[in-house]
Amino acid sequence: MSSSKTAQEKTNAWSKFVSFLSKLGFSPIGLVLLIIIAILPISSPYFQQEYIVRWLIMGAFMAAQSVAFDFTAGYINIVNFGFAALLGFGAYTSGILSNNTPFISVAPGLSPWISIWLGAIMAGFVGFILAVLTLRLRGIFAAVMAWFLGIALMGLINNLTSLTRGPLGMNPVKFLETTNNLPYFYIVFAMMIGIYIILKLVTRSHFGLAFKAIGQNLDAARASGINPTRYLVFNFTLSAFFAGLLGGFYAHFYGSLTPSTLMHTSKTVEILAIAYIGGRGSLWGGIAIAFPFVFFIEYLRSNFTDLPGLHLVIYGLLMIVVMIFYPNGFSGFVAWAKTKLDALFPKKAAS
Repeated sequence: MSSSKTAQEKTNAWSKFVSFLSKLGFSPIGLVLLIIIAILPISSPYFQQEYIVRWLIMGAFMAAQSVAFDFTAGYINIVNFGFAALLGFGAYTSGILSNNTPFISVAPGLSPWISIWLGAIMAGFVGFILAVLTLRLRGIFAAVMAWFLGIALMGLINNLTSLTRGPLGMNPVKFLETTNNLPYFYIVFAMMIGIYIILKLVTRSHFGLAFKAIGQNLDAARASGINPTRYLVFNFTLSAFFAGLLGGFYAHFYGSLTPSTLMHTSKTVEILAIAYIGGRGSLWGGIAIAFPFVFFIEYLRSNFTDLPGLHLVIYGLLMIVVMIFYPNGFSGFVAWAKTKLDALFPKKAAS
């Protein structure tokens, strides 16, 4: 009797734990995989190599971007082709505010730990402006408007040479005075987890229901009493805020900024491919895809240096395959596999 009661208590405790994880957007398997990724650089000699740690950093960085990008593309059905420009705007804002050198015209000398938040706020403000500009636009027209704004931001950064040094680039101060990449991995890994949890909680609230309604049929959503202006502005602003925050990390990790390497539309296309292959509207799909993709792409870049841009061709081919065979991406495939397994191994009804 006692052992039966103990087993029941353990079962209840596990159910509560799983329920708590689910509210945060995690499954037990997903949590285990994240823990494995987190401990790889300190547990495996192979993953302790500096260039491998940098690949892990880039994986977490792109995964976090895909989450912020999917928050707009996957929920309100607007592809923000200006996403990379917003990220770059946040990076440059943070870099300028933390500058303490005479190479540009202003030198506020703020701590990068403060300036990245100010850069995020400025990027969020631009996202707010973008939302206002696209309120009356839908589909491809909204995407093109976002692209135009991104081009305008890139042109602005290129031409304000007294502040940004234009094509010559600028060298923001780094977060840490170390050549070790490991601390930076845990910084961006924590940012990725934080962004995912926040946006997942938002999408599971009434905001998420409104986003889905707007993305599927804006007129029907308006007829049902939803105010599209409120939700579109909130979505764009929050997505842009996190893009700017990630841009600040980029600035103070690499310590080098140039408009063409950070704000070009091709950078948005990379994130779009990861988010779509991962599965639109899932948020977690991009995280699952980003890490293996980064390792695969970096391997290609290292071994096929005479074929620049090969990774973009591969992105395109994978996008075609996904759209034909698995339109819902990796997350859709996982859901399909789970349904099949549940059918093969049905759970026994509780007695």
